[in-house]
Amino acid sequence: MRSGLAAFIVLGALQATQPTNAASCGWSAKMEEDEGGSVLTASVCGGPNGGAHLMLTCFGKPTLSYDLGEAGPQLEPGIKASFAFKAGGKTVTKTLVLEAMYNYFTAQFGSADPLLALLRGKGEVIVTSDKYGENSFSLAGSSAAIGKVLAECGKASSGDAD
Repeated sequence: MRSGLAAFIVLGALQATQPTNAASCGWSAKMEEDEGGSVLTASVCGGPNGGAHLMLTCFGKPTLSYDLGEAGPQLEPGIKASFAFKAGGKTVTKTLVLEAMYNYFTAQFGSADPLLALLRGKGEVIVTSDKYGENSFSLAGSSAAIGKVLAECGKASSGDAD
């Protein structure tokens, strides 16, 4: 019960800092703080109240994170789920794994992955799962934002080691 209450408080604090109007839900690429320091992140918010998020970062390989938002259920670490990403008449299905620290579903893949091409399209992408429902995200500005992250990913793989 105590951990559930703590998670509720943390999620409430995070939700309070999230943008709530659709105008601020466009794709952007900016430096964000992560456990290991600053990391360039392409992100967009969506869903019914702008509380769901798609984020792309480079942790050795492009890494997609999907935050279900406030409509998402309480999740158990280590679970996997299949999500269909639909845009422009195409569908790409990916199995994402719940990342326990941030409570996001994540997957790593190569820079030529079909999902990245789909996310760099026009219109909107609808992310669906039988178990976790559906959220939609605008693709306006996604190509430039994702391109910036992929360029950083290319630099990281060609040199600097921790």
